[in-house]
Amino acid sequence: MTNAIETMMAEHRLIVRVLGGLHTLASRLRQGQPVPREDVARFARFFREFADRAHHAKEEDRLFGKLIESGFSPQYGPVAVMLAEHTAGRQHVRALAQAGEGCGPLTPDETAQVIHHAEQFVPLLMDHIRKEDHILYPMAQEALSAKQLANLDAECDAFDRQIQDSGQLQQLKDLAAELIRAYPADPARFGAAD
Repeated sequence: MTNAIETMMAEHRLIVRVLGGLHTLASRLRQGQPVPREDVARFARFFREFADRAHHAKEEDRLFGKLIESGFSPQYGPVAVMLAEHTAGRQHVRALAQAGEGCGPLTPDETAQVIHHAEQFVPLLMDHIRKEDHILYPMAQEALSAKQLANLDAECDAFDRQIQDSGQLQQLKDLAAELIRAYPADPARFGAAD
């Protein structure tokens, strides 16, 4: 397995753990427990900045491009499905961010929106990650040439170094750890804590 794909799979494990925290947040809201609005915003920030800008950027701008060069269609098939799911996920994250932007306690309508979008987003991204880990990534390993895989590693490594050098990656990992601690999830379903 290439370094880039191994890194993306490790990122998936962190994303799944934060999804577990979001599931816990939604469960608390559904049970009528108050949840700070800021925590909704912090979940949205993690998914927007880590899952989308850091992780999906490597998939969309690097891996998927190489798959398309190798004959995969961007309009149908596995790449198209992954892109469509990224788009659907962004819509849910935008709604969570919007609910997190206000001030004061969540209103009943905002609470309902957070529950709805969390309950849609968590299974969407969980299923998406399973498909990438067990179907798309192995398919990429087989379909791409050794040169394309080496280029993928180099491009993803350069991208990761850029984010690490800015300090943003560590900030997002720290945010993930805080959310996972504040909203512990079932480790059997969402992965064990580090």
